[in-house]
Amino acid sequence: MTSAPPTPRRLALGLGSWILVGMAVGGVLGATLGERVAVVEPVGTLFVRLLLMAAVPLVLCNLLAGLTSLTDLSAFGRVTGKIGAYFAGTKVVAALLGLAAVALARPGVGMTLDAAPARDVGEAPSFVDFLVDLLPTNVFAAFAEGNVAQVVVVGVLLGVATLMLPAAPRDRLRDLYADLAALFRKLVDLILKVAPVGIGALMAVAVGRYGALLFGPMAGFVGSVWGAQLVMAVAYLALLRWLAGWRPWAFLKRTWSIWATTVATTSSLASLSVTMDVAEELKLPRPLYAFTLPLGIQVNKDGTAIFLAGIALFTAQAAGVTLAPGDLFTVALMAILLSAGSGGIPGGGFVVALVMVQALQLPLEVAAIVGGIYRVVDMGNTTLNVMGNMTGTILVSASEEKRGSSWS
Repeated sequence: MTSAPPTPRRLALGLGSWILVGMAVGGVLGATLGERVAVVEPVGTLFVRLLLMAAVPLVLCNLLAGLTSLTDLSAFGRVTGKIGAYFAGTKVVAALLGLAAVALARPGVGMTLDAAPARDVGEAPSFVDFLVDLLPTNVFAAFAEGNVAQVVVVGVLLGVATLMLPAAPRDRLRDLYADLAALFRKLVDLILKVAPVGIGALMAVAVGRYGALLFGPMAGFVGSVWGAQLVMAVAYLALLRWLAGWRPWAFLKRTWSIWATTVATTSSLASLSVTMDVAEELKLPRPLYAFTLPLGIQVNKDGTAIFLAGIALFTAQAAGVTLAPGDLFTVALMAILLSAGSGGIPGGGFVVALVMVQALQLPLEVAAIVGGIYRVVDMGNTTLNVMGNMTGTILVSASEEKRGSSWS
């Protein structure tokens, strides 16, 4: 008796593959329909709003669940020092890369500028102001405004306070935090079911609205910024291979849904829900990623640092201004500090770019022109910002695992 032939297996695509399909379809629609594809923009906007809605409670609940599960709270200071050193080191490299790329490509040389009207776009915040602003005067306002850095501070304080309670209430709160974290992770899972459609709509609008601009006079600037960001991304992959044993292709494949989201939304805050979901899938320590990923959204923006350093030098080239070595040092320092002050929302980096150009007493006209294609630049900014945070989290996790700490 012959056995029945095996039933053919159905091809099952994962979330990342479906997102890739959505991006491809959206890109084709955008290229075909041009500006007319704007009719699908509300679909993408709704998807971004869903991600933003889940981001802040997800941050708080995961942070509280992670911190209250720790048995070695003294390791918190060590982990904070490691991730802080990583953030500082990569930020310096990013700013220097931005300067080097624009200095080599010289995209601003030969541009003709008209006199730009004087405008007041604000002042650069001091480092002290930045530190003070980390602590909210109103906890509920921090949540309402989506200030992730302040939410992280509140979460850390609440987590430490919970660990100092007597055993009975501490255990009840720990279970509550864990249940709430699971609830919001499930919410993110539900939102991601519509990710291929939402990301496809965002990609269609981006291609239809901004695709042609890439072939104009700003192509040199965009190319130089993207080139510097690509070099930085390769550096991340090298660090992952060298210090954590992660193969570059395996890392990119397992985190693909993050990069599709960052490119489509150009918002590190909107991408945070997806990033934390992937961190959970990668089995990274929850106490670690629940702290470092949201903190990195505000503090560590390597992509934005590259853009800020690049746009300052680009503006100087267009205005015929030669920057001395001391001026270049000032540009790099301002890019490092101001990148931390940009919001994790679409267009956040462009606002601080105007502040930086004005502070350097350079014409605002060039920065205003870049504003017309900023979303295209911001695709790279956001992707690199989030990649830097994920890389730092994995590196610290690997370091703590070697120590056998409770963060591993």
